[in-house]
Amino acid sequence: MKQKASLTLSEDLLAQLDRLAGPDISRSSFIEKILRDFVEGRAQARRAAREAAAINRHAEKLNAEMKDALSFQAGFADE
Repeated sequence: MKQKASLTLSEDLLAQLDRLAGPDISRSSFIEKILRDFVEGRAQARRAAREAAAINRHAEKLNAEMKDALSFQAGFADE
């Protein structure tokens, strides 16, 4: 369900929006798409930050495990 919202924007910004949207897309639809893309982008950025933080919390252990695995593989190369 859609609800009305009133925005007050500068003339130059509205002109830019209208140019970008072109004649086939309504201003409202174009602004909704821009806002939806922005909100989704922010959500993705928050998820990526949480994932990076989780990796960083475990980085020392993961790096030690990888070093051990690589040294094990290197031992087979010597044989």
